[in-house]
Amino acid sequence: MNTSHQDIVETQVDVAELAIGMHVTRLDRPWEETDFLIQGFVIKDQAEIDALRAQCAFVFIEGRIQKVRSASDEISRGKKPAGLFGFLKRKPSAEPPPQKTVVPRKRVTYINKVDIGTEIATARIRFEDAQQTAKSIMSGLRVGRTLDINNARKVVKGCVESVLRNENALMLLTKIKHQDAYTAEHCINVSILCAAFGKHLGLLQGEIESLALCGLLHDVGKTKIPDEILNKPGALTPKEFELMRDHTTHGRTILMGTSHSLNTAVDVAFSHHERMDGSGYPRGLEAHQIPYFAKIVGLVDTYDAITSDRVYDKGRASMQALEIIHKHRGTQFDAELADEFIQLIGIYPPGSIVEMVNGEVGIVVESRPDHKLKPCVLLVREADKSLMTTYRTVDLKVSPEDAAGEIYRIAREVPDGTYDIVLQEFVDQGLIVTKPNQSSDTIY
Repeated sequence: MNTSHQDIVETQVDVAELAIGMHVTRLDRPWEETDFLIQGFVIKDQAEIDALRAQCAFVFIEGRIQKVRSASDEISRGKKPAGLFGFLKRKPSAEPPPQKTVVPRKRVTYINKVDIGTEIATARIRFEDAQQTAKSIMSGLRVGRTLDINNARKVVKGCVESVLRNENALMLLTKIKHQDAYTAEHCINVSILCAAFGKHLGLLQGEIESLALCGLLHDVGKTKIPDEILNKPGALTPKEFELMRDHTTHGRTILMGTSHSLNTAVDVAFSHHERMDGSGYPRGLEAHQIPYFAKIVGLVDTYDAITSDRVYDKGRASMQALEIIHKHRGTQFDAELADEFIQLIGIYPPGSIVEMVNGEVGIVVESRPDHKLKPCVLLVREADKSLMTTYRTVDLKVSPEDAAGEIYRIAREVPDGTYDIVLQEFVDQGLIVTKPNQSSDTIY
């Protein structure tokens, strides 16, 4: 039986023939060798054409063709489309990395042991324990109590074990933001994201636990900053900013007085605001002087701060934060670490609220390193933004079609709360579930 359908195809185009409106899917060279942040973008202006012409000889663009497909065609179709969407996953090289590379060669390659639907319940327990611990640490230090480092290590270990099973679960939970508990939430979010980043970088489990502990404790010095400065809704005066900058020194002092085994955390608390070009504080260190873990925590700290609601600024979408990090790679942030972090987070990280091209809206419940533009999405709103009678999960990797026969594609990310979609409510109701190898029309 023959069926008519539209196929998405790639066409090689010389850069001299590019025009505004074309959808570029691939280049003639690896994306990391160019200045472009992501793969898969529509040319919007002449400047983008000029940039492509300066860096490439040809590119591949996406188009649609009307095609009649027979049943025999279905059997013979075994090949995947030539184009890979999303960030290119760098493959480990057989050769040692060049000397200038800051990121160590991977010693461990991790694979997720369970799907997010299996891990989310445990991750939620670990997340809530970690939140309570972070709040207890911050409130306790404010009133002069001693830091319970053993409990902090225990909580971090539980989070790292969850991340090693499947990082998507805890990474999704970090998308739930509460402005009134920003400092404590920020510390645990940085800890979790550091653990996921350490896994991505191939660090040993003990190193990941140490990095995650540094993330949890990096801002303890803020307990010595007056609330009226921490919670000021407007811009800080120069004098207030100087007091705020002192949190790095306070953090170093607190951790040095806590335990002799916290040397790495001491370095991170003191140095996570140092920058590659020497413009950071408190010491204005150059790139080669900044501890490796401090570079990581400083990068993750910036990402979580940008994507969170604070008293003086609304949180921005993940993609905007990544664009800022990419813009300042090599000056504010270590270039190699910035590239790797962008690879980790991807275009649509777990917990993102996304609007589809057809108007339907959903929540990203799982992303994959090799398909960053094609995550698994729980659809919860119809095209008219009304509540779906039955939520359903679509796996964009397998190019599922909507009711009109069009392939599902994400149009944009929107902030949490848009169209009355609140991530916290879906987590509370246990609706963030996926099944391994599920079909695209699985109903929940």
